[in-house]
Amino acid sequence: QVQLVESGGGSVQAGGSLRLSCATSTYTSRRGCMGWFRQAPGKEREGIATIYPYGGSTYYADSVKGRFTISQDNAKNTLYLQMASLKPEDTAMYYCAATGNAYFCAARRSADFTDWGQGTQVTVSS
Repeated sequence: QVQLVESGGGSVQAGGSLRLSCATSTYTSRRGCMGWFRQAPGKEREGIATIYPYGGSTYYADSVKGRFTISQDNAKNTLYLQMASLKPEDTAMYYCAATGNAYFCAARRSADFTDWGQGTQVTVSS
């Protein structure tokens, strides 16, 4: 069974930093694409960063480009999201996800990702 377990969320003031982690099974970490999504109350789930497990190509939403960095440690089967210069509008539940099809990586659409973690809350205060 595929497992994705997020950690690292919390409350931070605007301008601060957080690093999210997503522990995965070996199988998951070798899938076509992995990514981070977020969903704020009343809003659709947004794909903010994705990465090919092999090769390391990354894709970012404009809303986080230059502030967030996605990375993967294959030896530890862990996906990371380093978040800097956080803003109140970054407040959301953050989810780790995986899909078997690398073709879906660039588009970052939540409907294309089949495996999901339970999420970790990030709250940014002004």
